[in-house]
Amino acid sequence: MQSQPLYAAKSSIIEGVKKVEVRTRFAPSPTGYLHIGGLRTALYCYLWAKKQNGKYLLRIEDTDQGRYVEGSVESLIRTLAICDLRHDEGPVLADGKIEQIGDFGPYYQSQRLEIYQRYVRELIGQGKAYYCFCTKERLEELREEQAKNNQTPKYDSKCSRLTKEEVEEKLRAGEPYVIRMKLPQNRDVAFDDVVRGHVVINTDDMDEQVLIKADGFPTYHFAVVVDDHLMEISHVIRGEEWLVSTPKHLLLYEAFGWQPPVFAHLPTVLNANKKKLSKRDGSAAVEDFLTLGYLPQALINYITMLGWSAPDGKEIFSTEEIYHEFSLDRINNSGAVFDVEKLNWVNAQYIKTLDNDALAQLILPYLKKSDIAASLYENKMAYIAECVKDRIHFLSEAVSELIQIFADVKLGEHEEVAEALAFETNRNLYEHLIELINEKEEITPDNLNEIFKVIQKQKGIKGKNLYMGARVALTGEVHGPDIKIVMCILGKDMVLSRLQTALNQL
Repeated sequence: MQSQPLYAAKSSIIEGVKKVEVRTRFAPSPTGYLHIGGLRTALYCYLWAKKQNGKYLLRIEDTDQGRYVEGSVESLIRTLAICDLRHDEGPVLADGKIEQIGDFGPYYQSQRLEIYQRYVRELIGQGKAYYCFCTKERLEELREEQAKNNQTPKYDSKCSRLTKEEVEEKLRAGEPYVIRMKLPQNRDVAFDDVVRGHVVINTDDMDEQVLIKADGFPTYHFAVVVDDHLMEISHVIRGEEWLVSTPKHLLLYEAFGWQPPVFAHLPTVLNANKKKLSKRDGSAAVEDFLTLGYLPQALINYITMLGWSAPDGKEIFSTEEIYHEFSLDRINNSGAVFDVEKLNWVNAQYIKTLDNDALAQLILPYLKKSDIAASLYENKMAYIAECVKDRIHFLSEAVSELIQIFADVKLGEHEEVAEALAFETNRNLYEHLIELINEKEEITPDNLNEIFKVIQKQKGIKGKNLYMGARVALTGEVHGPDIKIVMCILGKDMVLSRLQTALNQL
């Protein structure tokens, strides 16, 4: 018999949020760095909660102790804070140590084991969960047999048929066990998902899920239902890989007599090959992008658009605009490709809006970590910022730009360069540049403007002959940033030296 949806129509889901306090949660496993897909989930949870004047919390799902990575929670909290996704409840860093804030803790699942045991005993008492004593060997044989017969691999419910006396005897004998969920037969479980619409899955297509593992820890499927209910989560926003498991979760809500939350299953974030972006991809760690010098605001701007679109098609948003525009009902249901080139473009737009002083302060740490001697760039950061602002996609690229400026000039290697070196006006240009620059105590954009104007007026050297002729001598290139700014970065002595070298080669 087909069940009725647990929610009304999709539009009513969105409208109904005004009737309850909106509470969302980001619930990662502490298994390493924060993944791009994880950041998007956290972001959408944060945006929806804040837009609805609700609460956003962080919960650590650490029931798989074998995959725990030391320091990953601290790294996660720091990365989220850099991206300005600050949770109202959950673990926080205080003086380098983790503390938990909020009234619904503990917020680590490993600290909630007694809670899970209490609720699983309730299910066993109702006959909706049972002890399973099957060995790994039997389960493997079962799967092999099912595969041979082209059947869907799932548990055959053998232990659900044990008598109460048989169960008690096995428990007294100390036989290892797990606790499984008892499923009703041939029942449609239906629900309306904000992103996916109406979903129906029959229980005959489900496995009788393990709720409590042999080590006493809960599986995700059990802990997430208990925790979301006890923490009063109103909206579960998570990846679409959990969509097929949601009917199991709904049956648990039903077994306990609890009202389920609204579900929104986000489209998968894909790599360039249209495969799921995973931690095995080299460009999946949020921390790596921040380390390279992607601005947090730009990263958030781009991540917002991975599966969501603004009503007017706009692509660059301020933080305030993102809060204003975001809504769950504009999330797409198709996979979103994580395009580094598009992220580079977005980040470059943000860099261009920075004033030179602000950009200089952001670039400086990268220069200090490079092999460029501080004497070459100290007191020149404003010029460097002006030079690279329209040429870099992320902050650390400023290093390669500067290395290129300070690199030894190689004249005449390319045809276009050789042609510029052959300008008839070059000897006159270089001689007068050397003469006029020598008269200055230091070079600045203003006095270089004066020098170039003098050469234009008195020597008649203009346009391409003037600027390309100077550029090729000073950089070995025919194109690049404002040559006067480049000259200020090089400094008077290096400019004179390069001009003299070019003059000697004519």
